[in-house]
Amino acid sequence: MFKAARLAAILLSSTALTGCVVAIGNDGFGDDEQWEESQKRNDRYIGSSILGSSITAVKADLGEPNYRESFQRDGDTFEVLYYRTQHRHSDGQTTKDETTPMVFIDNKLVGYGATAIENATR
Repeated sequence: MFKAARLAAILLSSTALTGCVVAIGNDGFGDDEQWEESQKRNDRYIGSSILGSSITAVKADLGEPNYRESFQRDGDTFEVLYYRTQHRHSDGQTTKDETTPMVFIDNKLVGYGATAIENATR
């Protein structure tokens, strides 16, 4: 019963979501940093992130994200920063499936990883 109610709530809330996606444009790798090093650093940082960290602190440590999304749900404004953490395509571009999302509500980290967006709450 609880699973059915939760599934219904997720499905209903997904139709109420509004938002936008912004691609930052490049892989974000400087001349002195190889993509392998960067994604390892990103993965280590995200894996050791402390919930409640500010979006400002994360961006200061990791730089601009590869992708960024913003939307509202239940009156809360969500910011999602996507950083590259896994290589999948040898095409010179970072695609969303090569990134890990970091979810912020009111500029505070509330979750990260594949299910963070759907499970994020205040």
